[in-house]
Amino acid sequence: MVVLCLYGLIDEARMTGVSVRILLFVSFYIGLMSIKELKAGKMRVIGAVLAVLIYLVIFYFNRDSFYLLGILTAFEILSLFQGLDIKFYFIPTASIVFDLLTGVITRPLIILLLTIIYIQNNFVIKGYQSRLHEDIEVEQKLKRNMREQEYEAKEEMKRNMLLSENQILEERAALSQTLHDKLGHNINGSVYQLEAAKLLIDKDPEKTKNMLQAVIDQLRTGMDEIRAILRKERPKKEELAMLQLYKLCEDGNKKGVETLLEIEGDTSKIDDSLWEIILDNSFEAVSNSMKYSGCKHIVIKLLVLNKMIRCSITDDGVGCKEFKDGMGISGMRQRVRTVNGALSFETEVGFSVNMILPME
Repeated sequence: MVVLCLYGLIDEARMTGVSVRILLFVSFYIGLMSIKELKAGKMRVIGAVLAVLIYLVIFYFNRDSFYLLGILTAFEILSLFQGLDIKFYFIPTASIVFDLLTGVITRPLIILLLTIIYIQNNFVIKGYQSRLHEDIEVEQKLKRNMREQEYEAKEEMKRNMLLSENQILEERAALSQTLHDKLGHNINGSVYQLEAAKLLIDKDPEKTKNMLQAVIDQLRTGMDEIRAILRKERPKKEELAMLQLYKLCEDGNKKGVETLLEIEGDTSKIDDSLWEIILDNSFEAVSNSMKYSGCKHIVIKLLVLNKMIRCSITDDGVGCKEFKDGMGISGMRQRVRTVNGALSFETEVGFSVNMILPME
């Protein structure tokens, strides 16, 4: 815009000299076109309208010298309208027909160049910027969703851990109450009978013998009741294993390493022996990640399928291209081998322990 203004002033100076009036109008025109570049919508429109009026005055005094400035002004006005079809940008370009008929070449080339510049800016560059802005919004939305999912997963893990702990506490309280109700009177009665037998042991040996036998029978009955209670009240291995896994994740989070537990499938299908392998290998893998990988995140994934279990413990640490089996890795291999399972490792990006355990 400034170059075309200078071009008009120099051209007029070459013919008649630059008048103060024209110079003043050109200065106003540049100022108003600068106002048009403001972000506020109304100010842009006002600046554009006033700039057009000033240009009409300039064009009135000297049409030839400031003709190209009019083409540029037309493109600027078109740029104010968002979503305008590209064909409208060829309307100012049509003026080159008159120059070509008169044999003028330079000015049509400048007009074509302006057309290319404005089409590139308003359709190619702005389109790319719009798509880039949309991609950034989508990326930010995905990040927010990931943060929300991580937060929900942590909260779910805390709720499950608290639920399991409360359940165990309730079972302990119920066990204590049951033992008190079932065995308290039994033991107290046995003590009283033994005290009585001690007093009668010299006076009436036969009666004492019967009392001792009654105490023995009573205590045997009590032992049977204890075994029955323990078998009934003993928590399931699945519940204890889940609690231990949640506790493992909680310990990792307390140490500054974000540790998540992801479970899919019906965990009630997992045998107690498989739970032992999953727990021991998970504790070993998480411990190794904490010690050696320098990771910030650990994910324990447990997937229960129809015929097998897939369990992986993955960190985002430094990884390693080669490693040797130590006591921990050898123990993991041995446990998996006892159930005819498979154990593999991924070491390129972070470190991942993968187990496949068959279910009978």
